[in-house]
Amino acid sequence: MASSNHSSVAEFTLQSLSENPQVQIFIFSLFLGFFIVAFTGNSLIVIVISLNPGLHTPMYFFLINLALMDILSASTVVPKLLQSLMTKNTISYGGCIAQIYFLTWCLGAELLLFTVMAYDRYVAICQPLHYSTIISKAACCLMASAVWAISGTNATIHIIFIVHLFFCGPNVIDHFFCEIPPLLPLSCSSTYVNNIMVIMAHIFFAVFNFLLILVSYGFIISSILKIRTKEGKKRAFSTCSSHLIVIAMYYCPTIYIYIVPGLNQTLKDGKVASLFYTIVTPALNPVIYSLRNQDVKIALKKLCPFLGNNWPFGKLI
Repeated sequence: MASSNHSSVAEFTLQSLSENPQVQIFIFSLFLGFFIVAFTGNSLIVIVISLNPGLHTPMYFFLINLALMDILSASTVVPKLLQSLMTKNTISYGGCIAQIYFLTWCLGAELLLFTVMAYDRYVAICQPLHYSTIISKAACCLMASAVWAISGTNATIHIIFIVHLFFCGPNVIDHFFCEIPPLLPLSCSSTYVNNIMVIMAHIFFAVFNFLLILVSYGFIISSILKIRTKEGKKRAFSTCSSHLIVIAMYYCPTIYIYIVPGLNQTLKDGKVASLFYTIVTPALNPVIYSLRNQDVKIALKKLCPFLGNNWPFGKLI
């Protein structure tokens, strides 16, 4: 028995996405494509915003943080998933713990960041005269630091409780990658505290933050409706539309996984939904923000002039 992790299990076996070789090749190509788009797209957003002084505003500062979270999240899950498709679908005990840590960190950070971004839009639309004072550079750095620190602390606490569990077999995780819910049933020791921590984390990161976002956008919508001109309403809503789309893409599968199980959702459906927010969403985020934001498109064209006529989704401008 390894005394360092109190476990006799040296590795875990992950569920295979498919046993058909042709289907595996298709899934491999699909996930590889998503990973390339996610890594390249989010990296471009970080570089473009960092090099363009005109984009050094709170909204784009938070967008850089979101892009970094998407890069880390996709890099935590996809490479190992691709390896599992081509070779044996196993992961070491340490690798599983590391995957849970970074994935929990990223997912919690994104949920918190969505709330911060909603607050930023609330101040910009509902209190525009005080925006530069409330959302100052120092405030942005403080909020971003809090997002990373709180989510990192949450992930660390979960890992501390997990490494004290005893895993004596079986070692087959009923999922495509390591997450806390499918790992806990494999423990030979009590997971009562772990389950309590998971529930508390879901309440804080998912439910509480979602309610804060709803409140923020309630005030935002109310303010937009008070704008007299149609053009003014359109301009105000355009600053929030990308954020709303990303929130919907992220929260829909999250709610489906953690809320809908009580409505006879199958475990397989939940696992497929989890692939959406760990693989698909990181790839779509940069596409949504670049295609719907004229400032980002102009900055992208300045940085990469050849993209003007060769952008896969049409001309940038």
